[in-house]
Order: sequence, then C-alpha cells, then structure tokens
Amino acid sequence: MHESRGPRHWVQIQATKLNTADALAFLEEGNVGAVNLFVGKTRRFTDGRETLRLEYELYPEMTVPELERIAEEALGRWPLEKVLLIHRFGEVKCGEASVIVGASAPHRSEAFDACRFLIDTLKAKAPIWKKENYADGSEEWVGTEGNERA
Repeated sequence: MHESRGPRHWVQIQATKLNTADALAFLEEGNVGAVNLFVGKTRRFTDGRETLRLEYELYPEMTVPELERIAEEALGRWPLEKVLLIHRFGEVKCGEASVIVGASAPHRSEAFDACRFLIDTLKAKAPIWKKENYADGSEEWVGTEGNERA
C-alpha cells in the first residue's frame, strides 16, 4: 500500500480490497452538506465477452504523485471539504471494486461535479493499466485513455 493523506485529501493505491465505509467516514468530516462517492467495479461482461478478472499494473512512484495532483486540482476548482482517490492494483475479481473516488462539499452540485472530474481525470491521466482476462482464455491489455501500455 502507498498512501498520501492530508487534512483535505486522501490518495492511496493498494493490492487489497477497498473499504467504502472508511472512504465515506473520511469524506463526512467537516462542513459537509453533500458527499458523492463513486465506486468502480469489475463487471462480468465487456462488449459481450465474459470477464473473469482484471489485473492492474502501475508504478507507485508515478501514480501516487499524479493522483495527488488530481486531488489538488479538484480542491482548487470547487469549494470542497475533502477529496479522495483510491485505486487497487494486482488482481481484481468480478464484483470487486477497483477504484473509489469521492468529494464532499457544503452543497451537492460541487460534490457531484468534483467527483465526475476525479474519476474522468484519473482514467485519462493516471499511469494505471489493466488487463482483462476473459472466460474464453483470452486476455487484453487496456490502457487508461492517453496512457496506452506499450
């Protein structure tokens, strides 16, 4: 596990299952009128193909600073109380969460907007790659948008 925590942000990458209760508890502290939490899970079917599991690869030395940058950008764009970005690496089975992002704010619109920004920017900018392992025995590497795996 690699973590960066401040009074207003929590960034973490880990190989173990994600805990939404801990994420929610962190976001609920402060002058909070709204909490928006997004949980991305491994789906069973992708484009009609059955997925058995995903495998995520990343470089902690690159990934954590990029997630911190994304968190700080969100904190600078909206009047937020807190933000978090937590991502798994290694194997993630069907039905398990691979990512949690969240934002809390005095009002719902800022929390919603920031949460959407967090997940969309993470997918576009963070150096995280995933391999889909299908039930037919095939596998395919899928890079985040703009970060295709070589």
